[in-house]
Amino acid sequence: MTHPHALAQSVEVLAFDVFGTVVDWHGSIVRELRALHPQVDADAFASAWRAGYGPSMQRVASQAGPAWVRVDELHRQILDEILPRFGLDALDEAQRRHLNRAWHRLDPWPDSVPALQRLKQRFTVCTLSNGDIGLLTHMAKRAGLPWDCILSADVFRAYKPDPAVYTGAARVFDVSPAEVMLVAAHGYDLDAARACGLRTAFVERPLEFGPGASAEVRGHERDDLHACDLLDLADKLGA
Repeated sequence: MTHPHALAQSVEVLAFDVFGTVVDWHGSIVRELRALHPQVDADAFASAWRAGYGPSMQRVASQAGPAWVRVDELHRQILDEILPRFGLDALDEAQRRHLNRAWHRLDPWPDSVPALQRLKQRFTVCTLSNGDIGLLTHMAKRAGLPWDCILSADVFRAYKPDPAVYTGAARVFDVSPAEVMLVAAHGYDLDAARACGLRTAFVERPLEFGPGASAEVRGHERDDLHACDLLDLADKLGA
C-alpha cells in the first residue's frame, strides 16, 4: 500500500453522496423494469425517471411548490408523469407504490461495501444524500451498507447543493468543515461542498447512467483526491 494522503490525518468524517456514487441507480432500475415489465425499454424508462429529479428538486428549492417534499414523493410524482409515455398508465396504486420503492432497493457497486467496511475503521462514514432517511435506511439494510450515521436532506430541509446541507454535516459532528470530506461522483456536488470549506474526493463511476452513456470526467486539480472507485479511495486514505 502507498503512503496515505496527508488529509487522512486531518479528516474525521467521510460524507458520501449515495445515488450513483455508492449505488448503481440506473442498473438497478433497469433490472426491476425488465423483471416487472419486460415489454418496456428499461434503459429509456430509467433515464426518463431520473431526468425529472433535478427539475423537481429545483421547484421545491425555489418554493414554487410546497415548502418541503421528500424525494420519495418527488419520485412518485415523476413516475406518474412518465407511465403513460411507456404504456404503463394502467398500473394500479399497489403496483405504482411497489415500483416507486425500487429506489429503496438499489444495488451497491461491487466495491462499495468492502470499501466502506475498511474506511469506517479509520473514519466516521455517513451518507449526505438527497434521499429520505427511510429510503436510505431501507437501502442500507438490504444492501449491507455499513454506515455509522445516515444524514439526508430530510435533516436539513434542504436539497444539495444548498450550503445548509454541507455546513450542516459538519455541525452534526461538531467538527470544522475542513474535517469533513465529501465523496461523490458528481461535479456540482463536489464544487458546492468545496465552496463551503469541505474537502472533496471525486470517484469515477463511468457506468452510472448505463452502458454507452458519457461519464463525468474531472481534472485532478479540482478535488483533494481522485479515485477510480471506493477501494482505490480506501487505499489512498490508508484504510
